[in-house]
Amino acid sequence: MTAFMPAAPTLIDALDPDLTARMTSRRGLFTRAAGTLGALASAPTLLAVASTEVFAQGLPGQVVDVLRFALTLEYLEAEFYRTALATPRLIPARYRAVFTQLARHEAEHVRLLQGALGGAAIPPPAFDFTGKGKYPDVFANFDTFTTLSSTFEDLGVAAYKGQAGNLQGTPVLTTALQIHSVEARHAAEVRRVRGFVGWDGAFDAPLTKAAVLAAAAPFLAGGA
Repeated sequence: MTAFMPAAPTLIDALDPDLTARMTSRRGLFTRAAGTLGALASAPTLLAVASTEVFAQGLPGQVVDVLRFALTLEYLEAEFYRTALATPRLIPARYRAVFTQLARHEAEHVRLLQGALGGAAIPPPAFDFTGKGKYPDVFANFDTFTTLSSTFEDLGVAAYKGQAGNLQGTPVLTTALQIHSVEARHAAEVRRVRGFVGWDGAFDAPLTKAAVLAAAAPFLAGGA
């Protein structure tokens, strides 16, 4: 039986020393759903219904803002895994299926959010996965790669959770719940790949948009 270390550290706090202080106690989003990594299958159907009934009538500006925010994070994750899978000898053979599946999910999330936003969708930004040179071996060292993978997945989970109040009362919330629970399983799976348990405790804290963007900024080519 595999022995796991008790908790998986990520780089969120290290990326922004004030991050913990900016954690919000606002209404939470996205309680975790049961299922497997492939449980997002019904999301495109749900979104099609939501698009017909709601999107055609126009969405509140704050909902569009949340979807664009989520799309930026999904672009980051999708490109991160795409680049990793295209890098020879980075991912050991026994883990390649895991990251191939994660890449597929993130690409599907991107398509889902692009479809939801339609003409309001933003283009993918340029990324710097070295974090402005802080992680130069991200695509040469599996440990560095998985540490950033874990960080991005945990960041995404906290980001979705932090946007609850802005999506309540719209069908978009149900779709976002489906994405959030899959991202949470991603986070747990990457922790297991790293040899850690897949959880930190009984509760997860949300993050504000400002805190998420502060943590993600080093990985955006134009970020601070």
